Amino acid sequence: EARELGIKSVVIFPKTPNELKTPIGEESFNPDGLAQRAIRNIKREFPDVVVYTDVALDPYNSLGHDGIVRSDGVIMNDETVDFLCRQAVSQAEAGADDYVSPSDMMDGRIGAIRNVLDAQGFTHVGILAYSAKYASAFYGPFRDALDSEPRLPSQDWVVPRGKETYQQNPANAREALMEARLDEEEGADIIMVKPGLPYLDIVKALHERIDLPIAVYHTSGEYAMLKAAALNGWLDEKAAVL
Repeated sequence: EARELGIKSVVIFPKTPNELKTPIGEESFNPDGLAQRAIRNIKREFPDVVVYTDVALDPYNSLGHDGIVRSDGVIMNDETVDFLCRQAVSQAEAGADDYVSPSDMMDGRIGAIRNVLDAQGFTHVGILAYSAKYASAFYGPFRDALDSEPRLPSQDWVVPRGKETYQQNPANAREALMEARLDEEEGADIIMVKPGLPYLDIVKALHERIDLPIAVYHTSGEYAMLKAAALNGWLDEKAAVL
């Protein structure tokens, strides 16, 4: 249906059944996982559709985070990056020969994923990097839909309430510029700003400093905000969106 409307690109976000979620999210690189099956099916039926995958552990992590959470609440960066590399390769093997899209915000993951994809023969697969992904309340409706409430392995396991330790601080514009430059150096093909509407100043700053194409993620909260205003007659939806 989307293709008939002229939409030629899709992003794959799986809603993993709770029974398949674990504290380390190894379902993320299951060759027969939901995302991998979706990639194969789309590419088989519509080979001209461009598929962007999501590379992060939160859909598979029973603790609700993009990375592996240690018992004291620390997000384990390097161990997570290893799993992200496995996830990206499994997506490429499933037929994601367009773009893998790391949204996790771990340090060094773009270079690591680029290296492992190249080593496995997937030199043609591009990387869309979430370079400026902010710790934001605008993700709320999407997270509610995923129902990603943490399930603790034990009562004394510490799980951070938010993702501020690895997603970006909106008050620190310099961090966005630095991370985008690092992602460019590590091999990203496209960089992403998320959310989009509150951070158009960051989009402009990156456009002036980075040579890569810039994507903007219109989040569920931004959509809900506009939709609610339109339904209440507070603005003209078509005029506001277009």
